[in-house]
Amino acid sequence: MPVETFKATAHLQKGRVLRCNGKCLFAFLESCFTSRGFALFRYCFLSDRSSLRYDKENTELGGTEMTIILTMFATGTLLGFVGAGGAGFIIAILTFLFHIPIHTALATSLAAMAFTTLSGAFSHYREGNTSVKTGLITGGFGLTGAFAGSKVSALIPADSLHWLTAGMLFLSSFLLMVRLVVFDRYTQHNQTAKHRESSLFWLKCISLGIATGFLAGTFGIGSTPFIQIGLLTMLGLSIRQSVGTTMLIILFIAIGGGTGFSTKGFLDVTLLIQVLAGTMCGAYIGAKFTGHAPKPLLKTAMILAPATAGVLLVI
Repeated sequence: MPVETFKATAHLQKGRVLRCNGKCLFAFLESCFTSRGFALFRYCFLSDRSSLRYDKENTELGGTEMTIILTMFATGTLLGFVGAGGAGFIIAILTFLFHIPIHTALATSLAAMAFTTLSGAFSHYREGNTSVKTGLITGGFGLTGAFAGSKVSALIPADSLHWLTAGMLFLSSFLLMVRLVVFDRYTQHNQTAKHRESSLFWLKCISLGIATGFLAGTFGIGSTPFIQIGLLTMLGLSIRQSVGTTMLIILFIAIGGGTGFSTKGFLDVTLLIQVLAGTMCGAYIGAKFTGHAPKPLLKTAMILAPATAGVLLVI
């Protein structure tokens, strides 16, 4: 199909009204998984990305603001379909497409996670997939670590933070591959083993919480693979319990990181609402199609999502 069919018309009238045909959203979705789609994505957006610059002072729901919601809807649909958290992906889209400062993007991503993980954590608790005491202890110290990490992040220059966050996303992609390929087999033998609730066990919970919380607060990512592998290897939880407990831990981490960035003045509430409106609606729709996709495709997409976000941050 010729590239011209995907061409988007985008320009601002008096800095507010953005006209963009729907095919650019299709090009955006396709770009996440194919090199051809990525080329189309660049063709549609990069030649005039300056027109999509987010204006924090202009809070009217005009052109760029509506485009953020639509783009986040497309992102949420994709992330909901593959079952990925997508904090890093949201950061990459906000900085890459809309020129939002990296610190504001990190603050928005963490604050958004506090809302998006709340329902997931409650659902896993109702299903019995959560080790509550482990989640509360690890999450409580994770909150402290994320708060401290956000303070450190505020001191890192924006250019350096782009590369550091991208590096963490590449590492997350690698750890997800380890988690999905290696530990799916390894942990089958440990799912029925009772982990000892000794002082050493709680010390491991505290250490895991502080370490993963600090990473999340500093780099704005959810740290899901770091937390899950820690729960599986350090604390001996089953795969089922590690998934539910991770959601509870991330809830605390997101609150701590979001609060820390807010005290530094990086949290833009209007932008947060736009991101939540798009991603939550999109994720709800995308999740309905997950059951129709083969597992190898979903695993591959989960591994590629943070790696793609890392690429967007450094180009």
